[in-house]
Amino acid sequence: MTTETITHGWELVIGLEVHCQLKTRSKIFCGCATSFGDAPNANTCPVCLGLPGALPVLNAHAVELATRASLALGCTVHDTSIFARKNYFYPDLPKGYQISQFDRPLATAGAIAVGVQPDGTPRVIRVHRVHMEEDAGKSVHDRFADMSAIDLNRAGTPLVEIVSEPDIRSAAEAGAYARRMKQMLEYADVSDANMEEGSLRVDVNISIRRHGDAALGTKTEIKNLNSFSAIERAVEIEFVRQCRVLTEGGVVEQQTMLYDDKRNEVRPARSKEGSHDYRYFPDPDLPPLRLSASFVAQQAEALPELPPARRSRLLVQYGLPENDVEQLLATRELADRFEAVASASGDAKRAANWMLGPLLASVNASGLALSAHPVSVARLAALIRLEVAGEVSNTAARQLFTMLEQQDGEPLELARAAGLLQVRDDGALVGWIDEVLAENPAEAARFLGGEQKLQGVLVGLVMKKSKGSADPKKVNQLLAARAG
Repeated sequence: MTTETITHGWELVIGLEVHCQLKTRSKIFCGCATSFGDAPNANTCPVCLGLPGALPVLNAHAVELATRASLALGCTVHDTSIFARKNYFYPDLPKGYQISQFDRPLATAGAIAVGVQPDGTPRVIRVHRVHMEEDAGKSVHDRFADMSAIDLNRAGTPLVEIVSEPDIRSAAEAGAYARRMKQMLEYADVSDANMEEGSLRVDVNISIRRHGDAALGTKTEIKNLNSFSAIERAVEIEFVRQCRVLTEGGVVEQQTMLYDDKRNEVRPARSKEGSHDYRYFPDPDLPPLRLSASFVAQQAEALPELPPARRSRLLVQYGLPENDVEQLLATRELADRFEAVASASGDAKRAANWMLGPLLASVNASGLALSAHPVSVARLAALIRLEVAGEVSNTAARQLFTMLEQQDGEPLELARAAGLLQVRDDGALVGWIDEVLAENPAEAARFLGGEQKLQGVLVGLVMKKSKGSADPKKVNQLLAARAG
């Protein structure tokens, strides 16, 4: 049977749990560093190792960032939340429990818009809750041939877990939600959201039901997905699997699944626990977290302009196409750089074209961070001003951009030294025109006889003869005058 036949009549229901590492220098309950890539178990202490008698102390900066994340997602931040112990055994959880939040989370009831519906209204995915918690360590299975190792550097790293409502209805929508979430968290400057380093991980809860049914089906959870493509592929595979199970008269079991990107398959890991299995109870070593209204207001004021507001402003302020604005908003750094170039050059459209074209292509090819790219805001703006003023042609400007990547110097100086400045002197232009007409007598006769469509061909030949240095506007004017 085809995939379409298997899934026909079934509706996919998805909820996402996004685990986001907060951008703090130290862990959530101790002073150990959160830096990535350090030697295994170097960043540990009695608190994050779970040694007897060690007491946790809450990181104030983690609370600030978690509050800002909640506000960026439109959530209500509660004045009181409770840290609880989530009890389970796993080798990389030395205490035998994880400090998290359960029935009294930090914040609830937010939303993210992930696109536009056919009727033109925003497609909104609701955020159920945001809660703070500590990360576990990491089990390493591929370093030794006959054993696994435990690295506890991540144990105690501060996280927020962001749980959506089961509003997502397709793999593509799950990917769009995750991308938008990453964007929001980066703009709010609460996390670097680096999926390769584990700063952003996603668990996907999936169930299916017949179209028109209200009741949710039995869900499975796919754990620790760390790329958008993995989210989408895993959802598609599990959707087909559940549809096949129920179509063949089987029963979907509530279980935790793992996605194997090398084999492109989803397979069971263990039975899925319910909240009662974790035996939650308030952590006796941590008092309730109480936040004043003034504290929450301060965190709201600390937020920068977020993507929805910035999107609306860029469309109005710069008059750019929606697709260009969406691409420029991909990261806060890219949007900031665009606005700086637009302001310095005085031409937002050209700034967008250069940013989304040559500059991003160069960044991607070189592997450099945007901030480290040699064509700075000031140099790109100066290049654009030369192009706007007609000092260099578009072709010459692209040559000049390549030169700016490879050497120091101001664009005007480099263009002058390389002979890229456009020639506007009538004498020089007339000389090139005369040579082109003499070398192409048939075309010249037809053009001078009134065949105006040949003017573009002759302009191109003049530009070729001048090696791109002739001013095409003046060449057009001089040719038009010749034709009478």
